[in-house]
Amino acid sequence: MSISAELVRKLREMTGVGIMECKRALEEAKGDLETAVSVLRKRGLSAGAKKAGRETKEGVIGTYVHNDKIGVMVEVNCETDFVARNAEFQNLVHDIALHIAAADPRYARREDIAEETLEKEREIFREQARASGKPEGILDKIVEGRIAKFYAETCLPDQPFIRDDKITVRDLIAEHIHKMGENIQVRRFIRYKLGE
Repeated sequence: MSISAELVRKLREMTGVGIMECKRALEEAKGDLETAVSVLRKRGLSAGAKKAGRETKEGVIGTYVHNDKIGVMVEVNCETDFVARNAEFQNLVHDIALHIAAADPRYARREDIAEETLEKEREIFREQARASGKPEGILDKIVEGRIAKFYAETCLPDQPFIRDDKITVRDLIAEHIHKMGENIQVRRFIRYKLGE
């Protein structure tokens, strides 16, 4: 299959990986961009994956207030003060705060969920599937599917981004990691709703 230079360029912009690796990934993925990104990530070649381990000690605390009824404070970290002062980084922080106000996530990352909470959810999902008459052999698969949905509803990085539901908040952050060349992380957030 012939891979166009335009497609290779697009994958390179998305991932920050070298041209030849992008071309090989696209050939393996038969020209499908999303699959090629997965291929590169599995190989550990995505620029975002390389930056993920770097320390983030700078950043900003962003705020968003919606109609004086919902308020959000979010700490988003990056590696340097230079990026923290960048207008594009600050717009990202604002978008994340706005997303938190609208989507009401409970956790900043999956690791913040207590293991007991996950086990309780798995137990509930297993009993629901069993009660609906699903065969024992597929219960584990059903439970894991529902856990993935639980993450998408409660974990900030897993939620579909409110301004573009074709990407997750994780994808939005990864895009900015690539653009800015630094690791970016949402450290923590708090969401207030009047009367709660």
